[in-house]
Amino acid sequence: MSHNKIREDKTCLNCRHVVEQKFCPNCGQENSDSRKTFHHLFIHFFEDLTHYENAFWKTIRNLLFKPATLTKEYLSGKRLSYLAPVRLYIFISFITFLSLAMFPNKVNEKDISTEKTETNKEEAISNEKIDLGFKSMKEIDSIQKYGPEKEKLSAFEYWIYQKISTVTEHNTKDEILEKFIESFFHNIPKILFIIMPFFAFFLWLFHDKKRWYYFDHGIFTLHYFSFLLLIFLILFIIQKLIGLFGDESPISFISNITNFFGGLWMCYYFYPAHHRFYGESRIVSFVKSVTLFVINFIFILFLLIFYILYIFINLH
Repeated sequence: MSHNKIREDKTCLNCRHVVEQKFCPNCGQENSDSRKTFHHLFIHFFEDLTHYENAFWKTIRNLLFKPATLTKEYLSGKRLSYLAPVRLYIFISFITFLSLAMFPNKVNEKDISTEKTETNKEEAISNEKIDLGFKSMKEIDSIQKYGPEKEKLSAFEYWIYQKISTVTEHNTKDEILEKFIESFFHNIPKILFIIMPFFAFFLWLFHDKKRWYYFDHGIFTLHYFSFLLLIFLILFIIQKLIGLFGDESPISFISNITNFFGGLWMCYYFYPAHHRFYGESRIVSFVKSVTLFVINFIFILFLLIFYILYIFINLH
């Protein structure tokens, strides 16, 4: 609680509104003396930091272990005790991007080391070259110019084959797989961000339009995706930290255990969150949860196909 001296002047310094009490009824600013001692600044900083830490850890605890609690509290008007949904998602996304950037990129390290053995790499690429149905782009170009019409590729097919050929000429199968996995995990926050409005839209379709607004589904989605991103972040950090001890480390099994239970909790979490937030019977909630899970899985899979194609054609 603030102990700053109240100004004798009843005019708000921020909006010029008349302030009869301690706080301005128009903008909410405290009508206290703006000139403060170092002691006041220190106390104010400590109070803000303590409040933020309490709100942060309370938010994280509820997010991980009490599905839908944050959403219900936020929509009921209890908002100062927790981090706002958008701020929460942005914060977790920032930490995720930072963590992904901090850990070394094994693919890049491998590429640097293989620059010294370029001859061996070229031999490996030659031995593992992906079969496209044609021997080379020269043969494809020859068919495009002189071959029968039924054997010619469309403009899109030709572009795809050209991209695949370019990638396979400079990478082995293992390198393509490693680069794809690396790119996929580093872009998960972006993928989730793109999917969120569609996820909220599907929730809107399955629930009473008079009782629930799209905004309500959006808040539920922000909290749910914050949970997914946080679990991914925790599992990623655990895996990388344990990986520092080597693949043959006696504690390497911990990563497998956390991945299993983390993945299990991610899959199950949506059902209790849906049931508690929307207040429907367990059977109805279970049927809707499974249906929504399948619909969103198919939709996400559809988007991932395009995303995989995008990653593949941008490999180099």
